Amino acid sequence: MLNNYFFPDTAYQLIGFYESESILYAVVEQPFIKFDQVTSLENVKSFLEENGFLNKKNNDYYHPKLGLILEDLHDENVLTFEGNLYFIDTVFYLTEEFYK
Repeated sequence: MLNNYFFPDTAYQLIGFYESESILYAVVEQPFIKFDQVTSLENVKSFLEENGFLNKKNNDYYHPKLGLILEDLHDENVLTFEGNLYFIDTVFYLTEEFYK
């Protein structure tokens, strides 16, 4: 849900569920995104910082006001098409600050 809120152009759609070895998995899909250039991680950093996220290390970010951690934003998970960034396969974590 957080990916869909922050990045609606790459919103996940729930297809169903799958159980394997007593573990229940959600099956989701995202729109296919074309890219026309290699993503600059500096562009990703600038975009996220403009939206309140702070770079903590490598490709991991933290939003102190919202209490969110956003990780795994390397150049294969953020695609660039016509100058726009498209975030796929994002990983969000909620901190205690989120619940306050």
